[in-house]
Amino acid sequence: MARKLRELTAIMAVLLLSLVFTACSHSQSSSTYDRVKQTNTITWGMRADTRLFSMMDVDSGKATGFEVDLARAITKQILGPKGKMKIGYISEKSRIMDLKIGNVDAVMATMTNTPDRRKIINFSDTYFMAGETLIVPKKSKLNSIKDFNNSKYSIAAVKGSTADSDVHKYAPKARVIFYDDYGSCYNALKAGKANAMVSDNAVLAGLISDDKDKFKMMPDTFTVEPYGIGIKKGEDKFTAEVNQALKVLRKNGTYACLMKKWFNGVPGFNIKSSSRLKASE
Repeated sequence: MARKLRELTAIMAVLLLSLVFTACSHSQSSSTYDRVKQTNTITWGMRADTRLFSMMDVDSGKATGFEVDLARAITKQILGPKGKMKIGYISEKSRIMDLKIGNVDAVMATMTNTPDRRKIINFSDTYFMAGETLIVPKKSKLNSIKDFNNSKYSIAAVKGSTADSDVHKYAPKARVIFYDDYGSCYNALKAGKANAMVSDNAVLAGLISDDKDKFKMMPDTFTVEPYGIGIKKGEDKFTAEVNQALKVLRKNGTYACLMKKWFNGVPGFNIKSSSRLKASE
């Protein structure tokens, strides 16, 4: 009797595990498109420290910026006027992993569409055309990336960015010092721990917007940085929906209005150039 009971218990355990694995498999096979449609919600991976793009307001606890407004418009375009948008805050280092493991449905975080990244995630069409450059103290005599080709000069950069390889193409002897986020890089520059900070022109413009009397941005960019929305690899249906939404928002004028809202009058910034879909336009 005891033996039969043990056998029955073992069989039930196997069946239970089978049901669990089946449920997990079913959950994992659910596409991003199906999930956002069922929940009527898109969860966006965004930064909390990128002024003009996605910046956390300390008083309200909410993020504001171009990417926040654009993500909201895309959400409504895909899901309708009652569609809901959530924000999952991410870092430059974690954003691709957060996307791959399903913490977020899409990443809009000043992320450049590169060949290496396209191997591991999907990208939408370009929604912003940026370019890397440097900010330096106002009194600095260093005027271009090539001026930094000396080991005595250090440049602050964000971990997880492409800045290291980009800088060394033009200034192979420069020292690149990595920090966790934009704020830490900027603070290092302010404290004199670095001679410059490297990032995309629009990001840097946001950082120095309140310190234009102390820092300057070099006018020339040395890379082309097409920002794309990151989506989990293989989620082609959801990617197509995002691209269609972007096309509609460009056509109906919403995109142009948001660009003007956030970047009109920003020193050294060209809205027409940054609105391009391709670098050659």
